[in-house]
Amino acid sequence: MKTTILFLVSLLFIISIHGQEIINLPHEGPDNIQWVGGEKAFFSKIWNTEVVCNVSTPSMEVFRSDASIANGTSVIIAPGGGLYALSIESEGNMVARWLNEKGITAFVLKYRLVPTGENGVKDLNETSSNNVDEFKKVVASVMPYSVADGLAAVQYVREHAGEFGIDKNKIGFMGFSAGGAVTQGVTYKGKGENRPDFVVPVYSWTSAMPVQKAPENPPLMLVICASDDPLGLAKGSIELYNSWLAADQKPELHMYSKGGHGFGMKTQDLPSDRWIGRFYDWGVAENIIAPNK
Repeated sequence: MKTTILFLVSLLFIISIHGQEIINLPHEGPDNIQWVGGEKAFFSKIWNTEVVCNVSTPSMEVFRSDASIANGTSVIIAPGGGLYALSIESEGNMVARWLNEKGITAFVLKYRLVPTGENGVKDLNETSSNNVDEFKKVVASVMPYSVADGLAAVQYVREHAGEFGIDKNKIGFMGFSAGGAVTQGVTYKGKGENRPDFVVPVYSWTSAMPVQKAPENPPLMLVICASDDPLGLAKGSIELYNSWLAADQKPELHMYSKGGHGFGMKTQDLPSDRWIGRFYDWGVAENIIAPNK
């Protein structure tokens, strides 16, 4: 009996793994950066969530909405983690599953990260605390490749819109912290097939990707942050919002008085817990999302 149960558990595990829809994105390998070993996935006691680090090959996991409620909108999600790791659950998979319930197809992006050892969160904390100059240097060296992965993701989703059953003119890009910096980079550089139709930078790391003038034909934008962000990102988020206003656009900004940094889909019993509902309301108002009947 015990052997049968173990067999069934193993079989379910295999089915679960093979049930994942993973897309490896086209990319060019950098000459100046080397990763040792493969991608690492583990539960971080420091962040209290599942994380991924040492990503050298960009990929996306597809989260499809039930066909009965799918509305054609899609969102590429870029989790944060200081470019040393990805908060893959709270700022990735949980977001995707919530969007699926609203009929939105989601793609959780693993963009290239700073090469690390077994624990990218520990490496992040040590480097940023003990050698700030080195930290800034390695982040700056990897950021262009992370942004390139974001652009490749948008292009792939648009080129395969028919296969995913989505509208190629309703493709969004949502990023958290370092993923917000990637979102900005994709927004500034995106043109034609790799330009997102709407963007949602959430407590974006604007010190890693400084705010620039809005590009020509800028995508619709919703900015989300908390005034008490301990990294001081509220100011950058406001600058980002203002840069769209200066371009005669009509962005939306939700600045919560409390929420801190990295709240993602975590529950803190604060108004910031409901930020994703405000995204949905904004999307409906902007005709990006068709509400479920």
